[in-house]
Amino acid sequence: MAKNFGFQLKATSGAARSGTITTPRGEIRTPAFMPVGTAATVKAMLPESVRETGADILLGNTYHLMLRPTAERIAALGGLHRFMNWERPILTDSGGFQVMSLAGLRKLTEEGVSFKSHIDGSKHMLSPERSMEIQALLGSDIVMCFDECPALPATRDEIARSMQLSMRWARRSREAFGARPGHALFGIQQGGLEEDLRRESAEALTEIGFEGYAVGGLAVGEGQQAMFGVLDFAPGQLPQDKPRYLMGVGKPDDIVGAVARGIDMMDCVLPSRSGRTGQVFTRRGVLNIKNARHQDDPRPLDEDCTCPACTSYSRAYLHHVFRSQEIISSMLLTWHNLHYYQELMQTMREAIAEDRFTEFERAFHAAREQGDIDPL
Repeated sequence: MAKNFGFQLKATSGAARSGTITTPRGEIRTPAFMPVGTAATVKAMLPESVRETGADILLGNTYHLMLRPTAERIAALGGLHRFMNWERPILTDSGGFQVMSLAGLRKLTEEGVSFKSHIDGSKHMLSPERSMEIQALLGSDIVMCFDECPALPATRDEIARSMQLSMRWARRSREAFGARPGHALFGIQQGGLEEDLRRESAEALTEIGFEGYAVGGLAVGEGQQAMFGVLDFAPGQLPQDKPRYLMGVGKPDDIVGAVARGIDMMDCVLPSRSGRTGQVFTRRGVLNIKNARHQDDPRPLDEDCTCPACTSYSRAYLHHVFRSQEIISSMLLTWHNLHYYQELMQTMREAIAEDRFTEFERAFHAAREQGDIDPL
């Protein structure tokens, strides 16, 4: 078992990359999709079931865990891995995004962000130093530096001010993180949609030095075209020999487009949230299991899928248990969606290794244009 954190780039196909991140808790194959376990659980899934889908790493949420059950309690119980029964790598976000979204409940200063809990109204302070302390208590393998993520649209001056604050916080995060062999700290690039501000941010982060780099401040309402526009230049501004993480993305076509532009890691609540609301991702697009056309359909969700929902249950049954609000509906549909996402990542890794990513991308879009798609 590896003792240190590292990244090996193994293959490229155009701008798409595949490689391996090594950690003491196991390897992460890239490009990687990280299921989100906000409150120390991927909703409707057992940890071993998440692993069976092919996930190498999960994401936990600093903001939610610091409020309930608290990082101190988790540390006293042996750390987040033991607490949630997941022994493979865990990445935790810094809590910044959630705190920044608390409109009317927070106050931003150079020191950090003071806010009231959405749970009970209790007062808290989150700073770069406190974020690093919480993530250390949790035992995260990959720690995210504390940053501000402004909502788009915003003025250029607002984006520049926010980015420069985030860079000062990044340096404080690096200093507070200290020496933790086997653990990694990722810096987060900001700068909105502005190429020069993104470059300034990337240069500041590279000068500080991190084990990996995230492209932050996207998937916040700017739309896919604008996001891809940033990804056409932002990954290339970051060190080539470190993993690149696009935060909070996304839909399957977002993921394919991001990998095509050089992204190595992604996370999103979408596959699990959609499973609970009856939206199912397949090779041919998205279907809504609640639609009446599925009530007499004996076929599986996807005839080529090997997940339990597809190998053992019909669309008719899944329609029935969703309409009946049975818990098994959330379990099976979430399992299927996570399985689909991980299979998509594996297919992309293979295409990159064989230098045929362009052909994969063409086939991916062609299948979705042909098929079995419900109106959302």
